[in-house]
Amino acid sequence: MSEKYKILIIGANGGIGRQSVEIALAAGHLVTAVLRQPANLALTHPNLEIIQGDVMHPETFEKKIGPQDAVISALGVKGGVMGDKPTTLYSQGNANLLRLMKEKGIRRAYFISASAIEISPVMPFFARFAAKYILQKLLRHMYADQREMERLVKISGLDWTIIRPPRLTDKPVTGKYRFSINSFLKNCLSVSRADVAHFMIYNISNKDIIQATIEIGY
Repeated sequence: MSEKYKILIIGANGGIGRQSVEIALAAGHLVTAVLRQPANLALTHPNLEIIQGDVMHPETFEKKIGPQDAVISALGVKGGVMGDKPTTLYSQGNANLLRLMKEKGIRRAYFISASAIEISPVMPFFARFAAKYILQKLLRHMYADQREMERLVKISGLDWTIIRPPRLTDKPVTGKYRFSINSFLKNCLSVSRADVAHFMIYNISNKDIIQATIEIGY
């Protein structure tokens, strides 16, 4: 990758967000990281700017954001399958981000969703069963908000890409994964947060995935 991008990363201290920061910096890009508690991102790099801000309250950081080539929204709720609660982080947080992008003239962005919000017909039976009768029930609030986020993103008119990863792991980056564009990925069971970040950083200029939904896995 020879071109250097200015990349804005929201939720930069989360699993995918932190990996996106590190991989983008390693690839030579200029990174602006926005997070509520900057101390949680214990990184220093000449190409890294850390800004304190809350996407639910965009007035806390929007005046500090300059021109950007791409945005990575790595927002995510905490709690897991046993801590699902009503949330508007995905929908309202990203609605605020979409508005900010339009005001700043930023067109390119990634948004993180989840593969299990839609039952894949090409998954093994046990995975379809688990998604429909376990995950979609235990994470109904999170998935409902992600569906609303996807709806808002798709009508934005911007150059968006929605990533729908399966079960996320903390394994290191490999750069070796499969992905599908606007279709279901067969046996899409797991992927590392690092490889999700790797895909986003190394496909910023990939026109085939603009205004598309991506499933990614091993």
